[in-house]
Amino acid sequence: MKALNVISLLLIIVGAINWGLWGFFQFDLVAYLLGGNTTGMSRVVYSIVGLAGLWSLRFLGRCKVICCNECCCKSKSCDKGGQGSCGK
Repeated sequence: MKALNVISLLLIIVGAINWGLWGFFQFDLVAYLLGGNTTGMSRVVYSIVGLAGLWSLRFLGRCKVICCNECCCKSKSCDKGGQGSCGK
């Protein structure tokens, strides 16, 4: 499971870099490397990056830095023992 999380993060970074290149320079790195944005391999890469984004949605409620400005994931101040919001 940890390996899948790391792979997902790396794919999200690839996607973000690709979108950044498109936004700043109108350059699609994936399409450039794989022969166009409609080739089978490009579509596979786009799909896998999209799935990684969907997989990573599950992290949204886990880290307390976003909701509490501090990490209380392992402390007893969390209302659900490290799951859910901090209740602050």
